[in-house]
Amino acid sequence: MPTAPCPEPGDPTLPGATVGNGGTGFCVHAPVAERIELLFFAAGDDPEPSRVLELTAPLHRRGDWWHTHVPGVGHGQVYGWRTVAADGKRSHLLVDPWARAVTGLDLYDRAAARASADNTECALRSVVIEPGLYDWQDDRPPAAPLREVVYEMHVAAFTRDPSSGVPEPRRGTYAGVADRLDHLVELGVTTVELLPVQQFDPQDAPAGRVNYWGYSPVAWCAPHAGWAADRRPAGPVDEFRDMVKAIHRKGLRVVLDVVFNHTAEGEADGPVLSWRGLDPATWYLHDPQTGVLIDHTGCGNTVDANGSIPRRLVLDSLRWWTEHMHVDGFRFDLASALARGTDGAPLRNPPLYADMAADPVLADSSLVVEPWDVGGHSLVGKLPGRRFAVWNGEYRDTVRRFWRGDEGTIESLMARLVGSPDLAEDPAAGARQSVNFITAHDGFCLADLVAYERKRNEANGEDNRDGSDNNLAWNCGHEGPDAPPKVLAIRRRQARNLLATLLLSHGTPMLLMGDEMGATRRGNNNPWCQDNDFSWLDWRLADDEDGLLRFARKMIRFTTGLTVLRDARFWHASDPDVPGQITWHGTEPGRPDWRPASHTLAWTLTGDGSAKRVHIMANASPKALEFTPPTAVGAAWRQVVDTAASSPADMVDEAEAAPVTGPLIVAAHGLVVLIDDPDLA
Repeated sequence: MPTAPCPEPGDPTLPGATVGNGGTGFCVHAPVAERIELLFFAAGDDPEPSRVLELTAPLHRRGDWWHTHVPGVGHGQVYGWRTVAADGKRSHLLVDPWARAVTGLDLYDRAAARASADNTECALRSVVIEPGLYDWQDDRPPAAPLREVVYEMHVAAFTRDPSSGVPEPRRGTYAGVADRLDHLVELGVTTVELLPVQQFDPQDAPAGRVNYWGYSPVAWCAPHAGWAADRRPAGPVDEFRDMVKAIHRKGLRVVLDVVFNHTAEGEADGPVLSWRGLDPATWYLHDPQTGVLIDHTGCGNTVDANGSIPRRLVLDSLRWWTEHMHVDGFRFDLASALARGTDGAPLRNPPLYADMAADPVLADSSLVVEPWDVGGHSLVGKLPGRRFAVWNGEYRDTVRRFWRGDEGTIESLMARLVGSPDLAEDPAAGARQSVNFITAHDGFCLADLVAYERKRNEANGEDNRDGSDNNLAWNCGHEGPDAPPKVLAIRRRQARNLLATLLLSHGTPMLLMGDEMGATRRGNNNPWCQDNDFSWLDWRLADDEDGLLRFARKMIRFTTGLTVLRDARFWHASDPDVPGQITWHGTEPGRPDWRPASHTLAWTLTGDGSAKRVHIMANASPKALEFTPPTAVGAAWRQVVDTAASSPADMVDEAEAAPVTGPLIVAAHGLVVLIDDPDLA
């Protein structure tokens, strides 16, 4: 289609598409283009544009920004950019880096994106969004919980299985999540952390598979259209907002797992989707000597997140999701990659993190980092101020090692149980900055952690090379399913041990979706490309009244009610002169076993201003041991948890707990929790 000149210049200070003044302003950063073309489409799936406008310098260019204002264009308009080089060569249709919605997903083909300079048939397109049209109905974020409990969820996998009971058109969508929120309320979690929902490339995967986890972004401000039941160009934006509004009405918060460290454009010969077609030098880290792309992400490229233009887009994206999508926080994938300079070296004071910490729009947002990247850089203890919480990989590894029976774990376990003050940059920030977890989306899920020692990732099509080989797992004496009853009993006990330890630790606990029901991935510790029952939550597991779900609900309710676990300050240990929040023991009161060969630890928690005490006895050894609790303050200790009890869900209410007098036996691979509450005397 022939091009037509743009009617007028726009505002070069407003990147993306901004509705106003009887039309829409468009602005994009493209420093190496000779000219820019703005293409409009009548619908998201139209193969050919209905209108093509040409932006020319100097009228439509200020510095490296191209801009125009088009009268009569508004919300829902489908568009895209195309650069024109000095030799007249046109780029592939490009997604606006600041796009707030993306469509055309079902037509997209990666091979065509690589091969064609002019083809618009198989391209993703941007969509104009006017944020003020949506009715939020006085939506407000819930108040910060006294103790946060995070639930890491995959939007689609949560309800994709027919067992979810969600009507078929809504399964695996934002709308489907809204349909099953009662499960999260009954479970007792406070925060839903969503795996990536920024628009990503689902075809960035081995042949015959899909990129299901979403760590392959195409547009950082747009909700992934594939997770929406509403397939109109602007539909995913409103459906996502409906979901957030429903989550808030249930008293839960929403945190997004955001991917700013790399893009779906991959390595040097990857597809041209957006950034690379506008100017790869602006967006990606390159070796200063060879010009080769630097890869600190394992995905072929690394975003120059501290460069001025990428940094601006990251901050604009965070503000957009906060102000106009009402999310309550962010978890930054491979966050150490965002702390590197243009040469790829770690920065002492990364500008991006300083900007996020100081941004007033983000002042009330939770900011959580995954503090590593594949280049070996770690952010543990290196972030500015008190604004950033940290995924605690040391916690995961230590607790796994203790419960599988490794030697030399006691000292590290003690540090992890009290919120890892040894890893904190600012001790005054407190234990809540430690996000404790046993399992997450990558690695074994809880059921597989106690059933497999070797990963089973053949279904991913990479000859079982993908996924971690360092799982710190114990199969309880039999590899995989179909284990004898004795092994199954130990596995159930181990799952409860791990879950109870997580919830009784100081810090912010995070559960993986499905772990509360004992869901399995059949040994696949990296099902990132599995849109099937490897990933989908099987809701039939919730019907097992004696299963893990009942135990998880009771354990969450019990621990969130403990004042000592609500305290953000790091605990200090009791001594003869100064009472503290924690006292350490072994099988005998006040005598923790520090030996490398030790497999036992006990501790007592006392909340400020509360006479109630909680005593935990952990026995990771292969034989039952006698533990003697300290002297009770009330009439007697009462036993509320025994992970080796005959019923898998056996956890009694405090008022119904039987008194404990004298020593008691803690089973092999067992954990017992006692309470000492004078009010129950």
